[in-house]
Amino acid sequence: MLRSLTLAWGGDQCFCNIEYSCLNPFVKGRSMVTSLNDSPSPAYICPNDMACSNLDRAAQILRLDPGVVEVLGTPHRVLTVSVPVRMDNGRIRVFAGHRVQHCNVLGPYKGGMRYHPDVTLREVSTLAMLMTWKCALMGIPYGGAKGGIAVNPTTLSVGELERLTRRFTSELVRDIGPQIDIPAPDVGTGPREMAWMMDTYSMSIGHASPGVVTGKPLSIGGSKGRDAATGRGVVIATREALDTAGLALRGATIAIQGFGKVGKAAALIFQQHGARVIALSDGSGGIYNPDGLDIEQAADFVRDGSRLAQYPFPGVKPIANPELLTLPCDVLVPAALEHQITEANAARVRARLVVEAANAPTTMEADRILEERGVTVLPDILANAGGVVVSYLEWVQGLSYLFWDEEKVNLELEKLMVGAYARVLQQATQFRLPLRPAAYTLAVGRVVEAFNHRGLYP
Repeated sequence: MLRSLTLAWGGDQCFCNIEYSCLNPFVKGRSMVTSLNDSPSPAYICPNDMACSNLDRAAQILRLDPGVVEVLGTPHRVLTVSVPVRMDNGRIRVFAGHRVQHCNVLGPYKGGMRYHPDVTLREVSTLAMLMTWKCALMGIPYGGAKGGIAVNPTTLSVGELERLTRRFTSELVRDIGPQIDIPAPDVGTGPREMAWMMDTYSMSIGHASPGVVTGKPLSIGGSKGRDAATGRGVVIATREALDTAGLALRGATIAIQGFGKVGKAAALIFQQHGARVIALSDGSGGIYNPDGLDIEQAADFVRDGSRLAQYPFPGVKPIANPELLTLPCDVLVPAALEHQITEANAARVRARLVVEAANAPTTMEADRILEERGVTVLPDILANAGGVVVSYLEWVQGLSYLFWDEEKVNLELEKLMVGAYARVLQQATQFRLPLRPAAYTLAVGRVVEAFNHRGLYP
């Protein structure tokens, strides 16, 4: 059993080319072999075609040096660690944990830790690259990272989750830190897991280090406004895009795929601003009411673990998740997982504006179809950046030991989101680009500028 694996690439050589095996927690009694073909290599630098396409398109517009593009397309460090955990029944299970650190030209690595059965090294690599562009676009001094474990956290007890998180953190102690790499919550994790990570890291170095993670509970240095930050950012970005189109947020019809942390917060804030949320969904299915849903009632209903497919209130029609994506509405907000709008359904999307609250919810083929049909897509690196913005604000507060009230946090978030949207719109207008390539040219260009100023070591 390999304890940890560190990969690096340079020129035409891969410095490590082995296979490792680990116990698959979802196939009892069997082992799985994971080839390094699941991670980037010189022959396949970008994590996936979509990441390559967006970077390449920006590089062509910016006329970048191919060598610089190769640097930006290659993760700086890829870590895979073995995470053995003693389960409540006394048996030991071994999970594979990943952390990909894409680029630190602008500052420390920053990105979430994901617990989900579908986590793969390639997915984590893609999301790490997205984080680099997101931070650059928002003008905050971070590089991109992402981490995760392929596990369904709902099948583990609280004790098992704690042991999993603490062991995973202990394997990464040398590779994370307030000035190195700052994890945050993601799918399947939250303030509780961040508290365990902070405590484990602090115990390992011998003193409290609240800046090692963001998204912590308020009692140990978290920031007010962090829980709803991504959803609030989605609403701000949507409001700005509707205003550009001559439409108002008040009265706009919204369909939201995903009713987790981001989707739920966005739905509640949309409703507070007078928008009409007509559809919601979770993994079980969705609900639809053209006259608008009661979001607070829906949130209360699912709080105890109930699913939207069981929603019992009158006037609400049950719908399947795919049906939600093609409902007539002003704004479609995919807030679940990636690759939800595809070549198979893009032609049937009836929204005027797609706001990507999830990471990479639109495939390349779907993006092209939506563009040809005149559907505006607000890209993920802008639309869902509210979380990393307030993570940055939490980090700043933690380093200074001076904490703000929620009003100040929200004002700072508003300022950064509005400013970023204005820059993207200006770029799109000036160069006659859709919003996605406009956002990527700004983000990639900022990283390249910093790279050129710093130079190539040695």
